[in-house]
Amino acid sequence: MKILVAVKRVIDYNARIRVKADKTGVDTTGVRMSMNPFCEIAVEESVRLKEKKLAEEVIAVSVGPKQCQDTLRTALAMGADRAVHVQGGESLQPLSVAQVLKQIVNKTEARMVMLGKQAIDDDCNQTGQILAGLLNWPQATFASQVVLSEDRKSASVTREVDGGLQRLRISLPAVVTTDLRLNEPRYTTLPNIMKAKRKAIEQWSMSDLGVDEASAVETLQVQEPPKKAGGVMVKSVAELVAKLRNEAKVI
Repeated sequence: MKILVAVKRVIDYNARIRVKADKTGVDTTGVRMSMNPFCEIAVEESVRLKEKKLAEEVIAVSVGPKQCQDTLRTALAMGADRAVHVQGGESLQPLSVAQVLKQIVNKTEARMVMLGKQAIDDDCNQTGQILAGLLNWPQATFASQVVLSEDRKSASVTREVDGGLQRLRISLPAVVTTDLRLNEPRYTTLPNIMKAKRKAIEQWSMSDLGVDEASAVETLQVQEPPKKAGGVMVKSVAELVAKLRNEAKVI
């Protein structure tokens, strides 16, 4: 059984975001990049399933510019067996990425695809669902627990939903997207990092896979949210009530 795990290169969650002067996007010049945190969780869970002898191979795949290979090497250092880089543009839409992943699934004969539930840069939360639709596979999103059956024909998945937890049993092959509570990703050790640097990365282009990179979505403008005004001190309850009624308009 092979598990395909998708990873995305994003601006590190500790970095400060700056909008370009022309408001066409986010300025990434000199900004630290890293693997999307939800993708890290997907890699960790895939590696754990392999360590439990429930999977034979974990294949990491990333779609984007050449720098995505650094993200793939992080996945290799965490325990992925091999990596696939599909060269593409900086700002790919979920549909294009899902189409690429479908082709990689067919080429690798993977029986499970694990993805982070969303990326912290665009927060689309669409790629996994679109991929399941393209493959006509069952899907379990927002997973906080994944348990494969011994015969590896099905999986029991606990999902995080608004009302609490939902438990599903899905047949394999399937698509699973991971939530924060699924696991805590391991730290990569120096020996594993050095081994990952020596591993070859398979490379494809989107045209090789017959996928059109052109997007049907046009970004008109990117801007920062309005800054919040500072708080003020009030001298009495009456003054507080007056501000809530006359300025905030909440009572």
